[in-house]
Amino acid sequence: MKKEFAVIGLGRFGGSIVRELMSQGAQVMAIDHSSERVDEFASIATQAIIADSTDESVLNSLGIRNFEHVIVAIGEDIQASILTTIILKEIGVEQITVKAQNDYHEKVLRKIGADFVVHPERDMGIRIANNMLSNTVLDYLELSDEHSIMELKANDAIAGYSIIDLDIRAKYGINIVGIKRGADIIVSPQASDKILLGDIMLVIGADVDINRFVKKAMNG
Repeated sequence: MKKEFAVIGLGRFGGSIVRELMSQGAQVMAIDHSSERVDEFASIATQAIIADSTDESVLNSLGIRNFEHVIVAIGEDIQASILTTIILKEIGVEQITVKAQNDYHEKVLRKIGADFVVHPERDMGIRIANNMLSNTVLDYLELSDEHSIMELKANDAIAGYSIIDLDIRAKYGINIVGIKRGADIIVSPQASDKILLGDIMLVIGADVDINRFVKKAMNG
């Protein structure tokens, strides 16, 4: 059964999410107050609807509660973003991801119960900075203000060692939750699994701890 998503706000960010979800075979309802944007996505999304997301009765009429995940990608109207998120929580939507415009907006979204908050401009800046500073950090996904998932490319310093040899959970308080090896992905690797040169490790933990591991174990 295909996963069902609703995306509210069809600007550059929301539009890119709609396109990517559709390319991955998901069912997507695309919602915006602009008829021009809705017309643009009429042939792309499963459904494209003109609607005011700050009107609870409108969202109820769309059956928004039945969607597994709703993404609020409203542009610069912070008030509409916050009100939409509150309504979605009250309706009982299972998972809500919201785009934040700034740090204050992000704090408010977290307080009112957004499950995931994304900050595209800031996150992109962090990705670029990490890539510039270290050849080992390939990508970065912020989970909260202090925790992230990072893609780290295994170098000579750790290649050939097993996960238990590295003992990163005890030494650094972080975990390797996956390993990309060519076209293969090892999910929840075993402690005995060895890290090979060029492996891409998916590491989760506090930013300071991941950075400490990169500096001491990989670049030390």
